[in-house]
Amino acid sequence: MTIPRAPDRLSDDMATAIGHAVSGFGFLEEALKRAIFSLTRKGLGQDVSEKAMRKWLRRMEDIADDTLGTLIDSFVAAMKQAEVADRHILADELYRIRPLRNLLCHASWRKGREPGYWHPTFINTKGEHYPDDMSPDDVLTIHADTLGTARRVVSVMRATGIDGEWAGWDDANLDNTEAPR
Repeated sequence: MTIPRAPDRLSDDMATAIGHAVSGFGFLEEALKRAIFSLTRKGLGQDVSEKAMRKWLRRMEDIADDTLGTLIDSFVAAMKQAEVADRHILADELYRIRPLRNLLCHASWRKGREPGYWHPTFINTKGEHYPDDMSPDDVLTIHADTLGTARRVVSVMRATGIDGEWAGWDDANLDNTEAPR
């Protein structure tokens, strides 16, 4: 059996769109970690035992390496425990994004049927192929949807009153931009 030729070089527009989408998934992961921290810390209450605090701190260390799928499951469980209103809507958005992240991060790309379109060659854990060609605009829509969902996750976090710290956002931030909202 011969190995197929290397994939075609992505157009600059498609490569840029995928890069932005992957960056958006990274921000979503960071937002989920912060929200899990805030929701679960608030759930411990003020009079938490030392043993419970140690157990919680170990779990917070573990989530640093969790995958997006595991973070989504943990966040949805934390929202349920905290009785966050309309959590099913945000959970549905997160579950919709999850396979798109796997697709964009793990696919090999071939030229699509139409000019400017690309086909992701990726088989998920259920053995399913992604059926459609994608354009840079399709990928940028996924990016925008991901950032919108991440903003809703941050809103849940902020509602706890426990913001936590955002990596790279400190008093020495020279560009004077605001921390993520």
